[in-house]
Amino acid sequence: MRDFLIAVLAGAVTGVLSGFGVGGGSLLLIYMTSFAGVSQALAQGVNLLYFLPAAATALPAHFKNGYVEKGALLPAIGLGLACSALTAWAATALDVEVLRKCFGGFLIVIGLRELFRKG
Repeated sequence: MRDFLIAVLAGAVTGVLSGFGVGGGSLLLIYMTSFAGVSQALAQGVNLLYFLPAAATALPAHFKNGYVEKGALLPAIGLGLACSALTAWAATALDVEVLRKCFGGFLIVIGLRELFRKG
């Protein structure tokens, strides 16, 4: 029962963060791999499925409030799709430990950037 409540809490917290647009799915990935014992590859798949409905429910509010730059939308979507297809293909060929280290390094760089950003 305790594990179920922790999973519900993790889902609620990451849902709130996803609504703000600050990477709730990334935190869900950390929870699943570090605390729930889910493999990196499985957690990535769950994260991809989590992202779709989370983004779909948050996007209308961001559009309404003018937080989406429409001119950048098509280029960002096109390049994002192409790059995600390429890296998904590459990720299937990489060892799980390499993926874990790359993801950890990415989080450290982003965290340090946010921590020391001015203004």
